[in-house]
Amino acid sequence: MRTLPAGQYLPGHSLLHRLDARAKILCALILMTAVIGASSLWGYTLVLVALLIPILISRLPLRPTVAAVRGMGGFLLVILLMNALFFKGETVLASWGIIQLSHEGIKQGFRIVSNVVLILIIGNLLTMTTLPTQVATALESLIKPLKLIGVPTEEVAMIISVAIQFIPTLMEATELIKMAQIARGARFESKKLSERAVSFLPLVVPVFISAFRRAEELSLAMEARGYRNAKNRTRRQKEPLALHDYAALTFSVLICLIQFLLQR
Repeated sequence: MRTLPAGQYLPGHSLLHRLDARAKILCALILMTAVIGASSLWGYTLVLVALLIPILISRLPLRPTVAAVRGMGGFLLVILLMNALFFKGETVLASWGIIQLSHEGIKQGFRIVSNVVLILIIGNLLTMTTLPTQVATALESLIKPLKLIGVPTEEVAMIISVAIQFIPTLMEATELIKMAQIARGARFESKKLSERAVSFLPLVVPVFISAFRRAEELSLAMEARGYRNAKNRTRRQKEPLALHDYAALTFSVLICLIQFLLQR
């Protein structure tokens, strides 16, 4: 592989790596809220600057940090075009039957694409600086109050943790299948949209088959190691949040509050 798969954990000793997983998950959710609440250039600039700080602190290479965005370029382009051409606005720039290019549609398209890009980067930072086992433990701790209404929090945390770990694996498998299809004559880089769409169709079935095969292998491995359920597993006692964890949470809350004030 020429690049690391998006979302893969990269060991490190930076401040972001040392943050408690619970604090990192809460910070990620708060920053995602700030992204969704952004509706102006100043709002997106605020979130972008807020993201540059943990990226610099993490000491991660930039390419794998934005790898998830680069891999979804085609999907993001479709989102932009669908909003630009079908969102009904007052300022119509051009019209062809049911297709209507409007200033409001273009603005809405860029807003949604910006939200997706920033949220992907936030999620990528979380998974690249946090061990999967730490994510599972933190999620179980955060959703523990749901036990009061009968939710099996241990199983839910395990499912989410496994799903997060599968993301870089499936992206790597997709890249391998794509390279194999290119060797067979597929034209993924064609300038014609119809040819590119036809080339992506052979990716769907192999990727699904690969996902089901890996899921079956994982279930067999867990059974071979005696796994039955997460309820009776022993756990290490959780350490309290440190000062830098509270500082990170305070920073995230301040960004969210400033974002709220900018929208008033």
